[in-house]
Amino acid sequence: MNTSVSVKDLSLAFGTVSVLQDMNLDIGDGEFLVLLGPSGCGKSTLLNCIAGLIDVSSGQIFINGRNVTWEEPKDRGIGMVFQSYALYPQMTVEKNLSFGLRVAGMPKPQIAERVTRASEILQIGALLQRKPAALSGGQRQRVAIGRALVRDAEVFLFDEPLSNLDAKLRSELRVEIKRLHQKLGNTMIYVTHDQIEAMTLADRIAVMKGGVIQQLDAPQQIYNRPVNRFVAGFLGSPGMNFLEGQVEAGGDAPDFVARNVRIPLKGYGFGIKGAYTGPATLGIRPEHIGVNTGSGWPFSAAVEVEVVEPMGSDTLVWARLGGQNITMLVSSERSPRVGEMVTIGFDPMRASLFDGANGDRL
Repeated sequence: MNTSVSVKDLSLAFGTVSVLQDMNLDIGDGEFLVLLGPSGCGKSTLLNCIAGLIDVSSGQIFINGRNVTWEEPKDRGIGMVFQSYALYPQMTVEKNLSFGLRVAGMPKPQIAERVTRASEILQIGALLQRKPAALSGGQRQRVAIGRALVRDAEVFLFDEPLSNLDAKLRSELRVEIKRLHQKLGNTMIYVTHDQIEAMTLADRIAVMKGGVIQQLDAPQQIYNRPVNRFVAGFLGSPGMNFLEGQVEAGGDAPDFVARNVRIPLKGYGFGIKGAYTGPATLGIRPEHIGVNTGSGWPFSAAVEVEVVEPMGSDTLVWARLGGQNITMLVSSERSPRVGEMVTIGFDPMRASLFDGANGDRL
């Protein structure tokens, strides 16, 4: 894989406050990488460093093999789309799209060609003579994307571009951005705190916390094999269940014990350190727990339904296991009633075990 953007040993501090710490990241040519994490984790700051909007404290940034660490943003071969549309209100859509090219002194025929191409790709050709005040939020964001598109950049940077839109528009534009990437094949780096955007758009996701990348991998790998409890809890809707307990030595394999519940861990793939005993957290996703769907699970237990939350095609069912809350996602056609006793079960091979001390995957 050819590298398009490379971040080497990058650190950033404001006074005594460390924001990014020894960051190393290689992004492949044509890859769609999503930087995902909660507010304040450093994802937008990292993007701004790549864009040249913030000077780094140490380290280097390369774009297509060229060291751009101290180059101006306009010289880095990037196009950037911000959370705010940042359109010139007195200019038409066409003038907004062409503004940067006109300032750069590009010939008019070439400008017209690029504006026409971008407007066709983003389906905003009918809006070219309107001003931003006459556009909807989704249309304004398309224009903002188009303004980056006309630059014919090597790398596109998106800083939470959909966060100001309502849910339906976010869903529509998310699909448009995916189509755009498939059509252009350019490298794209996308910042978001929305896990749905990350899972649907990314070739790889970098989950960040406290200025450090916790896990960098394909979406399904992060979802199914999170490297620590933070990553496990950040991805997934509804969120992963966490049961606090102990891993104890068993017969063929260890058992996870939470109060009066003993869950056999036969088949669970322990990491390179091998089997472990001691305080631990067992994580299992709601959709991986069966409810009244027959026997044959490696682990099963009878629980009483406490809360039922209809969610359309699915229903979220709440109960208690080992004295702790647990949720199951079931089809609305088979939804149990509050107070009903049901049998739940799951395969520990689909679970995740985390060290009770540091939260790392076991």
